[in-house]
Amino acid sequence: MLTLCGEIFQMDLAPFIDHTILRPDCTPAEIQRLCAEAQKHRFAGVCVPPYFVAEARQLLAEDETIKIATVIGFPMGYSTTAAKVEEIKRAIDDGADELDVVINMCAVRSGHWNFVQNDLDRMITAVHLKNKAIKVILETGVLNEQEVLRATDICRELRADFVKTSTGYNGEGATVQVVQLLHQHLKGSGVKIKASGGIRTREDALRLVNAGAQRLGCSASVMIVNG
Repeated sequence: MLTLCGEIFQMDLAPFIDHTILRPDCTPAEIQRLCAEAQKHRFAGVCVPPYFVAEARQLLAEDETIKIATVIGFPMGYSTTAAKVEEIKRAIDDGADELDVVINMCAVRSGHWNFVQNDLDRMITAVHLKNKAIKVILETGVLNEQEVLRATDICRELRADFVKTSTGYNGEGATVQVVQLLHQHLKGSGVKIKASGGIRTREDALRLVNAGAQRLGCSASVMIVNG
């Protein structure tokens, strides 16, 4: 296990956190609370379902420092490329700053790497044409190490802004080991790492940042920053 020195243990984690709610039954009141908490604690952003992007944009209209993220092809990733591109366009029109897109795991597990590359290329292009940021969710708890690294190579080649570990819905969530693997593999590329899935405590978050994560997707964000 990693040892956390005093300086790291005292780190302000709020600027690393995408304060997240992606439950299928979340309500407007919960989105309002999420945005209010993001403003109070100065989180990096909020991550909400596509249905609530416009509402989150309105709630945070006077606070441009907090990014609005949403998910695309979530949580399975096997939607058609055209459908995911249209989701991206609509989300950006509604006010999204960052798009967390799920890789097509069926294509990865089938070894259809040309399809994976084309799928990601079209999504990354659609996002970057609008000067927004894209995070590619690899679902590392489902893929094996070779598949994770091959997918990461494609993200690096296509200049994704982030690779993200997990949706939190399929397989194991973020681990120190997988963040370290991604960090070593992406060193010097400019591609950042978002750890997500199962981050429940301040110690969990600190270990993932210490391993190389530059962003954390958390629903327990307030408890994490309050220790």
